[in-house]
Amino acid sequence: MTRRNTRTVDAPEKEERKFFTIEEARRALPYVARVVKDIMACYSYVLELRERLEIPRPDDTTSELKRDYEHGMEKLNTLLEEIQQVGVELKDFERGLVDFPAWHDGREVCLCWHVGEQTIGAWHEVDAGFAGRQDITLLEPVGVGKRETESSN
Repeated sequence: MTRRNTRTVDAPEKEERKFFTIEEARRALPYVARVVKDIMACYSYVLELRERLEIPRPDDTTSELKRDYEHGMEKLNTLLEEIQQVGVELKDFERGLVDFPAWHDGREVCLCWHVGEQTIGAWHEVDAGFAGRQDITLLEPVGVGKRETESSN
């Protein structure tokens, strides 16, 4: 009897999206805030370098600008990966606007924060964006948490 190789290759598991409770988002905020501030500074620096590449100053060296720009982009990408690993979504590089995905009353919502705010004090519907921000106390009495399927695992 000939034995056939029936070995299968497992497909990589799709990384599950993280949903935060208000408490989890607030605990993550000090770390997220530091990374977002680093992203904002790096983004500003990369934009300045790009402008100088387009319109160089008399003392600029194109090769140095290109090297610095590439290094800045690598650093920016590393910082973005870092923030994505936490599970938050950076929505605005200049304002430092961040959404923490959450689950409330059977639907996905976003807990919203931006640089300059002391804590996470607002939320919005997924399709409403920043303009649809509402006070987080509207969610707190009922609670924000994980999807029902997540909490049963």
